Amino acid sequence: MAIAQSDSTKSKFRFNGDFRFRVEQDWDSRKSDGTYREDRSRLRYRLRAGAEYQLSPKILVGARIRTGDPKKQQDPQLTLGDAFNEFGTLPIALEKAFFQLDLGTFKIWLGKNTFSFKKQNELFWSDNVYPEGLHLQKTMNPKLDWVDHLNINAGHFILNTRGGSFPEDSYFQGIQLVSQHLDDRFAVWPSFYLFRNIQDIPDGAETFFLDYSILSVGGYVKLSRSPLVKMELDWYHNFENYGDNDLIPENLQDQNGGMTLAASYGQLNNKGDWLVKLTYTRLERFAALDFMAQNDWARWDYSSFGSPDGRLTNLEGIEFTLGTKIEDKIALKMKYYWVDQLVPLGTFKENGQRIRFDIDIRI
Repeated sequence: MAIAQSDSTKSKFRFNGDFRFRVEQDWDSRKSDGTYREDRSRLRYRLRAGAEYQLSPKILVGARIRTGDPKKQQDPQLTLGDAFNEFGTLPIALEKAFFQLDLGTFKIWLGKNTFSFKKQNELFWSDNVYPEGLHLQKTMNPKLDWVDHLNINAGHFILNTRGGSFPEDSYFQGIQLVSQHLDDRFAVWPSFYLFRNIQDIPDGAETFFLDYSILSVGGYVKLSRSPLVKMELDWYHNFENYGDNDLIPENLQDQNGGMTLAASYGQLNNKGDWLVKLTYTRLERFAALDFMAQNDWARWDYSSFGSPDGRLTNLEGIEFTLGTKIEDKIALKMKYYWVDQLVPLGTFKENGQRIRFDIDIRI
């Protein structure tokens, strides 16, 4: 009997993890004063490990840890030789810790978990940023031939508690409708996000707080299934008016919009698959919260203010991706980035180029 109970307990656990090794080169990265950052070569890695426990058919709890500077939520990668001695202690951060209740067409999770609104790139929200809060999802199946299903996502997430009442926190709220059509040939998801009491500079160096009210519309069209040929679009607009905020430079006060276009051929699901993808973006300063969005495209950050976080809005650029699956659990990817600043923060516009080679191994 004890053996049977032990087997049953083990069957309720699911372990997951992955390892990444990266080779990265940066060059042609101009600063706002016109000088250039030194070209940089890095060898980097990331390790993640987690577990989930199915407490009942409806209740799931889970947690995951990862390498990475706990102050740098956008970047879990560590650099070889970057002050981590051979027998030293690596920085480890808690990435997930959540409780989930699944009632079929209704799902709720509490705690710290994946960004739960549908997205198809990291230009608005980084894959490495796991918000803390409450998320609700309602799934509907309308009896229409051309509609596959509809999802409503909503949530409240705390970015920084102030030790007072809830309205004083730095937080964001979101609501999203995901509509999938024609056997997943086409999908669209309008979303609205409210960011409140957000510091202008992260990690305690803020000089003022501001709000964001962002409408986003994302979607894709699959032109072919085999091979998969896909077109993607994301559009953003922040409705906040910063014209009366004297602390924001005048040339940035109306920088509230953005868009992303992408075309891809192939996918990386099984051994032997290939992917080719080209992404173009134009993202103005306040079209997204820059220190929660990706920090992959350039070397721009808040280091001059004592924060390691990236500031990857106010940019225009391209990302070219080439990838293949050499085994079912091993993928190789190459990514090239070219970036130019939209509005200079100094005398000159910042820019930069970067190339990466990744090997990703699922455990």
